[in-house]
Amino acid sequence: MSATLLAGISRTTEPQTMLRRFLALDALVTGVNGLAYVTASGPLGRLLGVDDTVLVGLGVFLALFAAGVGCLATRRQSPRLPVKAVVDANLLWAVLSIAALALWFEPATAGAVWIPVQALTVAGFALLQWSALRRT
Repeated sequence: MSATLLAGISRTTEPQTMLRRFLALDALVTGVNGLAYVTASGPLGRLLGVDDTVLVGLGVFLALFAAGVGCLATRRQSPRLPVKAVVDANLLWAVLSIAALALWFEPATAGAVWIPVQALTVAGFALLQWSALRRT
């Protein structure tokens, strides 16, 4: 990913600031998603065609993950190893989402669209975070 593209997306050329912004965006999106899964598991489960108890479990995990990522985003110097763990976790989430869609879930049409979209979004976060981390 080019430095110009990263700078444009993050609106800064300072690598640590880029990384913190990408982590903060990940924490925000993941946290909102997790809270939605927990608080609206019934309606979302029916819409997506995914069991609501699965959504609650995923939602709790996502909320906790988002809190950890948010903590990393507040650090002046983001430590490499925890950030790398976030990148790896995001990539794993994206792969497992597609695997779950193919192997385990039989979602409604909305779920068949939502699952790959969120997997691509999470993979995008991983790419942005990794690219910024490499520049630090």
